[in-house]
Amino acid sequence: MTRKIRIVLADDHPIVLNGLRNLVRAEKDFELVGEASSGLTALKIVREKQPDVVVLDLSMPELNGIALSRRLAAEMPELHLLVLTLHEDRAYLNQALEAGVQGYVLKRSAAENLVQAIRAVMVGGLYIDPAIVGRVFAGKRKSAKLATDQKGSPALTDREGEVLKLAALGFTNKEIALRLDIGVKSVETYKARGLEKLGLKTRAELVRYASGQGWLNF
Repeated sequence: MTRKIRIVLADDHPIVLNGLRNLVRAEKDFELVGEASSGLTALKIVREKQPDVVVLDLSMPELNGIALSRRLAAEMPELHLLVLTLHEDRAYLNQALEAGVQGYVLKRSAAENLVQAIRAVMVGGLYIDPAIVGRVFAGKRKSAKLATDQKGSPALTDREGEVLKLAALGFTNKEIALRLDIGVKSVETYKARGLEKLGLKTRAELVRYASGQGWLNF
């Protein structure tokens, strides 16, 4: 039997917490092992339950989501942290990423994106709400073409770079195709070529590479 993904939820709003609970319980391979309405309670529960994923609000009493994320990331490096928030500002996103968060989901889109975000971070990916990525990506539309680096990695084409960057940010092939207005098969081709050029095989390796290249800095 496949091991279930063990999840702890932390949010001080009862209605939000109830909605999150329903989303988690609807997935057969998810297991809700704890709930908290404050940062300190969440810290205690996570230490006791040792879950795979913690979904936490950024604005919790006693210990906010950023401070809690820093402590958990330091204590439990293997733990996957995902924040749920109202904040769409880049400053909050940057703070969360610096604190060790791997998933950033807006509350207004949790029903559509939370499950996908949990699955993405569980396989070593980074997930950022498409509403934020779309705005940032449009506002910072630079060429994704990379010059040959010091290790002699071959340069990516503009399209290969765009596809790999979006893949590293957590987009599926279908979502990338829609965003770039190309076919899904083309996305698969560009991704395969780019990964081969860079000598990467897994999504986790791609995320690490993207981080090192500054693709994930907003």
